[in-house]
Formats: sequence, structure tokens, C-alpha cells
Amino acid sequence: MKIALPTRDGCIDDHFGHCDHYTIITLDNDNKIVSKEPMDSPEGCGCKSDIAPILSQMGVKVMLAGNMGQGAVNILQSNNIKVIRGCSGEIDTVAANYLAGKVEDQLIVCDHHDCANH
Repeated sequence: MKIALPTRDGCIDDHFGHCDHYTIITLDNDNKIVSKEPMDSPEGCGCKSDIAPILSQMGVKVMLAGNMGQGAVNILQSNNIKVIRGCSGEIDTVAANYLAGKVEDQLIVCDHHDCANH
């Protein structure tokens, strides 16, 4: 299984649609991390880019994000990617906490672009 994390400076980017890149974590059958690699973020805002089908084709099943609009949530979910919002901090810590069952979707939805709160 693969997990995607919108990343900026080694941390979860506060706003999915404007991240510097994605960190793609690959897990083995025992949910142990076997690889971690960066993937460039496409041009355009998250929900308007083609990132959801690309991630789905790569085998990504979970997106650990800070915040995102409902449009992005819908597109990711329609591509069979589970969305977990409300994540923050260093990507390694967020991934470890998710794998330990300590991360739940906070249902945080940004309802406008250029959100000053992120």
C-alpha cells in the first residue's frame, strides 16, 4: 500500500492544493515503511489538477493532509483514496502516528481558495 503526504520543508503542507511536492510512502504487507520518495506536485490547485488519478494509478490508498477543500476530497475519494485531514508536523512523525492508529480524519474543510488560516 502507498500513502501520500502533501509536503513542504519536510512537514505536512497546511493546504493540500499548494504543496511543494508529495511524499509517497510505500508499505509492505506488515505495514512497515519500505520506501519514501518525493513526487512533484502538478501545476494548478489540487482539485483542478490531475493528481488524484495519478496517485490512484501509483497505488496510493491514503492521503494524510492538513486541510483541503471539499472538491479535492471528493475527487480523491472517487479515485479510491481515503482522505485524512487535520494532520500537521514532520511527515515521518505523521506517518508513524497514522500507522500506530493515532490519526483520525478531523473533517476540516477549507471552503475558499487562498485561505489565510493555513
